[in-house]
Amino acid sequence: MLGKNKKQKSSNKKSSNKKPSEMKDYISGAGGTIVSKSILSGKAKLKWLFRDESEYGNGWVAFGDTDTQEYVNNVENMEIVDFNTLANIEPTVVNVFYMPVGSDLEFCSDKTGKYFVDTKTGKEIREPVKHPAQIAFEKNLKFLNQESYPVEFFQMLFTESDKLKMVQAGVVDFPTGEVVLADPLSYLGTKYETVLDRRIPAGSYPVELSLCLSQIAGVRIAAAKLRIADGQAERYEIAVQKGGRLEDLGKPNVWTFFGVDAGLACFADVETSKDFQIFIEKWEKENPGKNKYTDYFAALFQKSREANPELQRGCGDFLQWQLPETGQKIVFFTSGMGDGIFSGYWGLDGNGEVVSLVVPFMNPEYF
Repeated sequence: MLGKNKKQKSSNKKSSNKKPSEMKDYISGAGGTIVSKSILSGKAKLKWLFRDESEYGNGWVAFGDTDTQEYVNNVENMEIVDFNTLANIEPTVVNVFYMPVGSDLEFCSDKTGKYFVDTKTGKEIREPVKHPAQIAFEKNLKFLNQESYPVEFFQMLFTESDKLKMVQAGVVDFPTGEVVLADPLSYLGTKYETVLDRRIPAGSYPVELSLCLSQIAGVRIAAAKLRIADGQAERYEIAVQKGGRLEDLGKPNVWTFFGVDAGLACFADVETSKDFQIFIEKWEKENPGKNKYTDYFAALFQKSREANPELQRGCGDFLQWQLPETGQKIVFFTSGMGDGIFSGYWGLDGNGEVVSLVVPFMNPEYF
């Protein structure tokens, strides 16, 4: 339509046919959008919307129904405004905000409602288009907690690539060898933690994290591995809770997963878990009204991030921590895209011996 001059720039002066006090913030941080002054002044109605690569905002450009080629070719007739300014004029644009670069849309309004038509495919767009991260999250949710995966999936998780980076996060002590998977801030040391059916030899074992360097979700922990022995895992078996049996999966009171409600997970020993709860109860008694994360662990996560700033997000994503009284070590780490339920998988060598315990949080292919 009208040649769509995609490299137009404009002055920084912004205008709108709504008063600032009436403006609604539909999408926070939406960025700058090039809009014809005919739309901003109310002389024209939105007709064409397309998205291009841009150094100056989100790439969206909007033309009105009366705009001519000569009109849009004059940069003085275009303004850079916040996307929400356009949304306040025509809220339907919010539905297509997350469509990719290259989108070319025609706005339509008839007795069936307001909607966009993809000029390349002819498809009508009447519902909000999801953020790419939301689409990936929903696919990932369906992928997690399956009873089994190909061994190649686990190998991929811990093979460095352009998208994946490995980091040694610390060491966990196992004085009894009885393994716990839990959200440390919500469930560790409570009846809601998941104690696993297999024991490992008492000792201290390193934790390796697989970091997903995602363009749509940022740096996220895709998986965590407790390395228990040397050797290569030749197959993986889902970890059942203590007292359960693999052959009874699907029956009442037999499960494999652990819950996350604070965005964190950990490997821990049963004994350490109990001591952790004692520590937390004592700390909360000595610090009434304070929050164990905000007022205690947050500063420790921040120090961890400062030591590895390129491998962690703003508040810190992993931490090796020692119980002050016993010195027993636990490694905390963020759980991929956040809260949910997750399962552990025992890595077994050719003799059926345990060499590792892996918790996948993300399938990097989705992100």
